[in-house]
Amino acid sequence: MANNDKRWSGRSRGGSFGYGFFIFLMNVFGIRAAYAFLSLVVVYFIPFAPRATRAVWFYNRRILRYGVFRSAVKLYAHYYALGQTIIDRVAIGSGMADRYKFEFENYDAFLRLLDGDYARRMHLVMYDAEYRRIKNVMDKHCRQEGYKVIPVNEGGIESILRIKEVLDRREYVCFQGDRFVEGGATAPVTFMGRKALFPAGPFVVAEKFRAPAVFYYAMRERGRRYRFIFDIPEAPDGKTPNAVLESYVRSLEAVVRRYPQ
Repeated sequence: MANNDKRWSGRSRGGSFGYGFFIFLMNVFGIRAAYAFLSLVVVYFIPFAPRATRAVWFYNRRILRYGVFRSAVKLYAHYYALGQTIIDRVAIGSGMADRYKFEFENYDAFLRLLDGDYARRMHLVMYDAEYRRIKNVMDKHCRQEGYKVIPVNEGGIESILRIKEVLDRREYVCFQGDRFVEGGATAPVTFMGRKALFPAGPFVVAEKFRAPAVFYYAMRERGRRYRFIFDIPEAPDGKTPNAVLESYVRSLEAVVRRYPQ
């Protein structure tokens, strides 16, 4: 938000050892054991990830208007929920998908868009630092036949050309729309009542190449249930600047209000 440090290094906190250790727990003792150990890890992250902790505290106190006690509880819950999604991603990729439940919203409309316009081959754009950090672990333990990764360095022309080639083949590209690295191109918008910066790249690509956009969310609910939400805005017309970004911000805001943690 406006008065918090916005910088992100291009990689999430944690390393290959952490991923590997949780994979070991799941394989030997089960998913519940990984969740149990996570409850201890969260206690570490709250004081030792001060930038993130300040941001979540600000969000709970100033945006959601929670009291001090509820904000403290939700701070712990926020870290724990994030850790669960990381564990779940590895578990599902390791062949444990039958232990989860999945529900879909607006999925038929998403499939109609793909059937009518694009081949079902997905390319996931990731910052190079993030990609390199987890690649070996994920390659070893997870099946990833469903997509290819396009590793990018901020501002690298090679990645833009590769994305264009993919779109020209009528395949589709998946971006993370809510984060950027320091020095990257950004756009200021109003989000949750305050000024916030969003990465400009994904939305410029959609508008410049006139590619239809889908906003996609995977939200964790109780009971190892995931709800996949597909929100399809109007196709960019090339005449309205930042139309895709504005549509995304409103869509994201609706999902955040529905799932505040």
